[in-house]
Amino acid sequence: MTYDVIVIGSGPGGYSAAVRAGQYGLKTAIIEKDPKLGGTCLHVGCIPTKAFLHAADVWERFLHSTEDGIHCENPRLDFPLVSDRKNKIVAKHAKGVEFLMKKNKVDWIKAYGRLAGQGKVEVIADGGKQILETRNIVLATGSEARMLPGLKSDAKRILTNIEILDLREVPKSMAIVGAGAVGVEFASCFHRFGTKVALFEMLPRIVPVEDEEVSKELERLFKKSGIRVETGARVENIQKTDSGVRYSVTLSGGNKEDAEVETLLVAVGRKPNTENIGLEGTRVELDRGFVKVDEYQRTGEPGVYAIGDIVAGTPQLAHAATMEGMVALAHIAGRPATPVNKNRIPNATYTEPGIGSVGLTEAQARAQGHKVKVGKFPFMANSKASILGQHDGFVKIVADEAYGEILGVHIIGPQAFELIGEAVLAMEAEATVETLTQTIHAHPTLYEAVGEAFNAVYGMAINA
Repeated sequence: MTYDVIVIGSGPGGYSAAVRAGQYGLKTAIIEKDPKLGGTCLHVGCIPTKAFLHAADVWERFLHSTEDGIHCENPRLDFPLVSDRKNKIVAKHAKGVEFLMKKNKVDWIKAYGRLAGQGKVEVIADGGKQILETRNIVLATGSEARMLPGLKSDAKRILTNIEILDLREVPKSMAIVGAGAVGVEFASCFHRFGTKVALFEMLPRIVPVEDEEVSKELERLFKKSGIRVETGARVENIQKTDSGVRYSVTLSGGNKEDAEVETLLVAVGRKPNTENIGLEGTRVELDRGFVKVDEYQRTGEPGVYAIGDIVAGTPQLAHAATMEGMVALAHIAGRPATPVNKNRIPNATYTEPGIGSVGLTEAQARAQGHKVKVGKFPFMANSKASILGQHDGFVKIVADEAYGEILGVHIIGPQAFELIGEAVLAMEAEATVETLTQTIHAHPTLYEAVGEAFNAVYGMAINA
């Protein structure tokens, strides 16, 4: 039997590509080495992390319920139940992915998959090896957490995104090395659960992919809440002790400190899973371990496509992987395929306050030669934010002065990761600032702040 498409890896990109292949009527198989479908995102990434963050939001509401006129005496955090609920959510959606494979007539092959020559995939399972034939292969093998040299993660002391999600108790103290999305989300989460958190970042600012003003605001609010934040900091000499983890840190000013914490989280990025998947001897080109592709996700090897975290030059985001899968399968099926516009991929960070962004930062826009106009609107002036008691943050619009082209939108504040949707749609539709100023926003809502920020580009915001 020859398949039309074999997908290797069942994360959001892989399983979505398999579903689309089934919808196109293509004979399809998906190969997954782990016992369940869904990949990192579902099992040890996006979904369980956000379940923890939701619990932190609810817990914080109970702690400060008096402000809403609700007296809640002696609230108690039952962390094992928080973890159990997270596991139930993951299990439910893993079953959902399994159902989608059956619904779309996709064969689920429980094995390790690797390229085995043109049009061939080797599958390796407990029962031995087998060669499958296919006309097209989609590599969706994902990524794994990078570890600091000389360190190994364990169940309680030195953690990655995997081990931290299996904790059954809230640590008393935690050092986090790396302040990208993973680092700041866990900092926000466990700080609110009651952990004393110290966040260290080697670069000059936290969430370094975001607009500089967003980074400054998150750092200010983290420090205000009691999280220690150190940028330009290097953590070294990490050693496990009987009671925790000892480490040394060189701060930005050159001072050195020795400290000990109960747990240490390594959040220094992710590396692509491109080793031992059969790329040797193929025309697939790599860039520091990442796969080079064209606009239709084709690699240099005929019939082999790549999507998701292994792709060079695109952000390691589940929704980017999914859309890349849609592009690849449309091209395979001979359907109209619109390449992914990297400038239209939203970032979403689920801290408190949240972050949502799309497009160019102000610095990037100026560096590209745009004559920039900026509009900003604070959530302090938004009625719904007042009702929620979440006043921090702002909406920032980066626009081109000549034609009102929307170059980027950057939000830090309540539900920012939801509010960014309007901006992504506006940019995808090539709307202008003027279009958004003429768009009626419901009142009272958080997304009114987005409309006000667009008006602020021309100095015409009403409530600020």
